[in-house]
Amino acid sequence: MRYKLTFAVGLAVGYVLGTRAGRERYEQLKKSARQVAQNPAVRNTAETAAHQGREYAGKAYHAVSERVGDHMPESVAGRVRSLKERSAHNGRGDDWGTSNT
Repeated sequence: MRYKLTFAVGLAVGYVLGTRAGRERYEQLKKSARQVAQNPAVRNTAETAAHQGREYAGKAYHAVSERVGDHMPESVAGRVRSLKERSAHNGRGDDWGTSNT
């Protein structure tokens, strides 16, 4: 019984000390990540990568659709059409916070 009590007390003390240090470190990491994300060079690079990704995805879609043709299930084709229409009509940033440039 004494060992269980010692273990429980040690666990509680470790938890309390760990959460204090953990929260401070978490806040430091969060602040650093925010500073990096707000850096104009990082934002431009992310937008360029997103733009190139959309271009490559469009090219891949056309290449695949030419080869697959009518063999694509209607559920997949409908989903792709709805995503393209939604992104064309929204005119706002995508889920990643980048612009549709």
